[in-house]
Parts: sequence; C-alpha cells; structure tokens
Amino acid sequence: MRIALALLLLALPLAAAKKPTAAQLESQVRRLTEERDNLKQRLAATEDLQQELAGVKKARDLMQSEAETARKETDQLRATLKENQGGGDAILNELQAAKQAAAEAKAEAGRLKVENEALQHKVSALPGEGDLVPLGEDLQPAKAINLNRATPRLKSSGLLSTRPKGVVVVNVLINEKGDVVAARLIQGLPGDSLDAKEAGEACVEAAKHIVFDPASSKDGKTRFKVWQGVGFYLD
Repeated sequence: MRIALALLLLALPLAAAKKPTAAQLESQVRRLTEERDNLKQRLAATEDLQQELAGVKKARDLMQSEAETARKETDQLRATLKENQGGGDAILNELQAAKQAAAEAKAEAGRLKVENEALQHKVSALPGEGDLVPLGEDLQPAKAINLNRATPRLKSSGLLSTRPKGVVVVNVLINEKGDVVAARLIQGLPGDSLDAKEAGEACVEAAKHIVFDPASSKDGKTRFKVWQGVGFYLD
C-alpha cells in the first residue's frame, strides 16, 4: 500500500511536467508577440514624445535667443533715438538761430536800402548853381557889401514934421551873383500914417541897390539864390 502510494505521488509531478501542446505554444507566442508590439509602440511613442520635447526645447531656446536679440536691438534703437533726439534738438536750435539771423539780416538790409535810397534822393536833390534854396545851417548866407551906402531916401511931409523912426525889415531875393532881383516889405513902421508908408517904400527901394556876396555852400563852391531879410534902423 505504501509502495503504491509512493508511485502515485511520483506520477503527479510527471503529469504536471507534461509538455505544452502546440496550441498552447502558439497562443503563448501570439501573446508575447502582442506584448512585444505593444512595447515597440510604447517605445516609438516615447521616442516621438522625446523628439517633440527636443523640438519644443529647441524652439524655446530659439525664441529666447530671438527675444534677447530683439531686446538688444530695442535697447540700441532707444539709445539711437535718444541720441538722435538730442541731435535733433541741437539742429532745431541751430535752424531757429539761423532763421532769426536771416530775419535780422533781412531787416538790416531793408533798413540799409531805405537809408541808401534816402541818401541817393538827398544827393540827387542837392541844389545846383543858381538854384533858389531856403537858408539853413548847411548854407553860408549872403553878406551885404555896401549896406552903409544904401540908405533910404525919406520924404518930409512938412517943416514941422519929424523924420519917422523905427526898424523896417525888407525881404530881398539875391541871385547867385549877389544882385538883388526882387524886394518886398515884411515889417514896416507901426501905424498907418503916410510917413510910415513912405518910409517902407523908401527902404524897399534902398534894398534893391544893395550888393551882396551871394549865399553859397559851406565849402563855397556852389552859389545859390536866396530870400534874405535886411533891416533898416531909422532915427
């Protein structure tokens, strides 16, 4: 009995160690193949993911490099703009100064033009020899040469009448030769008496016979015709 039991116990492991069938092997092969394929797919997916990660990292690094380059260019552009702004202000100031200088030069040119025209007009308006001119500081007045000999001839209205007294002023027109060409009374004796009237007429007639050194320019080169007053003192 014990021997039979021992043989039975030995037969069980042998039965368990019995070789698998072909179907079992094929099934095991399919399963292993599927597992292999799954592993390959997972590995390929992992490789794709790693490649994507590498691409993302590369793109990130490129973007960071581009951002750094853009930052440097921005800083350089800001510095250039700041420098150009300073230069632009200087140029603007110079332009404004040039415009102001040009305006001042234009105004000065206008003033000089007006002054030059006035001088030319003055030069062209200078009187010539024998022209009638008014007496002024730029002229030498005529000087009477024979005033003492040109005395008025007064008439006496009667034996008891007295000679008229006072100052008579006659305006005479003296030409460039010193001759009196016209005379007129500008101040007679006071009153409306006949003696006063005759005294005025006598002075006008006497003034016509005065000889003058004619009026002339300051340098004496040009002689002019002038109206000039002559006074007679009657006593």
